[in-house]
Amino acid sequence: MPRRSVPDPFAMQVGARIRELRLERNMSLAALADASALSKGHLSSVEHGLAAITIQTIERLALGFEVPPLYILTFPAEDERAHVAELLRQLSNADVKKIRRQLQVDLGIKKAR
Repeated sequence: MPRRSVPDPFAMQVGARIRELRLERNMSLAALADASALSKGHLSSVEHGLAAITIQTIERLALGFEVPPLYILTFPAEDERAHVAELLRQLSNADVKKIRRQLQVDLGIKKAR
């Protein structure tokens, strides 16, 4: 992908999110590059909003972070739903299933047991 000379605002936001997830996991740029099969230089450009990224890059990063791609494009400070998604990301799968079941009951999608 071509490298920009001036960062794109949305690309900068995505890059900041990627950096946030990487630092949260105490991963170096090189470790994430290896885990996601991307070059360290490209990943650095992505984090700085200088590289145009593809859906495949998002998919590779998600695999490297071991999260669904949704979490790379979730900006908790901007939206309550994104904030809830961020909180859910921090829970175990078992806890997320419990919350999902309760939400289904609350919304009338599924009856309580």
